[in-house]
Amino acid sequence: MYAAYIERLGPPEAIRYALLAPPLPGPDDVLVDVTATTVNWVDTFIRSGLFITSVDYPFIVGRDMVGTVRTAAHGFAVGDRVWCNSLGHGGRQGAAAEQVAVPADRLYRLPDGVSPVDAVAVAHPAATAYLALFTHGRVRRGQTVLVAGAAGNVGSALVELAAEAGACVIATAGVKDLEYCRSLGATHALDYRDPEVTKRIGEAAPYGVDVHIDTSGTNDLSSAIAVLAQRGRIVLLAGARSRPVLPTGDLYMKDGSIVGFVISRATAAELAEAAGAINELLAAGRLRPRTVEHLPLSSAAAVHRRLEQGELHGRRVVLHTRATG
Repeated sequence: MYAAYIERLGPPEAIRYALLAPPLPGPDDVLVDVTATTVNWVDTFIRSGLFITSVDYPFIVGRDMVGTVRTAAHGFAVGDRVWCNSLGHGGRQGAAAEQVAVPADRLYRLPDGVSPVDAVAVAHPAATAYLALFTHGRVRRGQTVLVAGAAGNVGSALVELAAEAGACVIATAGVKDLEYCRSLGATHALDYRDPEVTKRIGEAAPYGVDVHIDTSGTNDLSSAIAVLAQRGRIVLLAGARSRPVLPTGDLYMKDGSIVGFVISRATAAELAEAAGAINELLAAGRLRPRTVEHLPLSSAAAVHRRLEQGELHGRRVVLHTRATG
């Protein structure tokens, strides 16, 4: 089978596209023919070595995939349309191949009528958003959620999921993206470049923000804590290299908390819960990607490079196997 893989940790140029032996599924696995995969920031972290995890070479890159079951196992029938968003980590080979062996407890059925492209494009952002909001942020109906960087892939999923849960969503983004944020369900959409943006947030949330999530990785904790409600939570889900100043006294006086969240450390049970919610929204016609670019799987190295160079803001690249495009 053809696959995109590395034989050492390194830059995007370390990725090769060539033939490898097909996977041999273990007793807990399901063999799947891959229709498409995509590229996430976490894929670049693992490929480069920034995120340390177990890697057996040759190591197939990639986290997310959608495809069809090749061999019946564990309640899955041949031809079932399925998806997964937790390959390429913890000793598991990645998704950027024509075939993959997926642990059965990490494999989910694709609802009838849902586009495989839509599913693979939103799987990682939506699962990240779900776990950040509900598992780590403990968002409840009626609470106020601030999403900084709300027009990006994870940001838009955060807005949509929080609004769906009955939260008041304050979204910050560039001026050209504010109407898009409102269309996703944001109650307030604010220009992040506005020098008075902190004041505007305070006006929108006079009792403070219950959950603050910054998708940009800037992690300006001074500004975040300034708008935080009593017992508010700051969820860190980006910014592996950020080193912000923490105004400890202000956080302490608000009885607030900060929690770090890396989706690669989510349990199979947490991911399955997120997948259930994602499938419901996909089946209902929600969670559609904003912009999708289609490329062959052989373009994996180029897409890694473009992502790291900041060329894919708000855009998802779907990599198709030879059989599908």
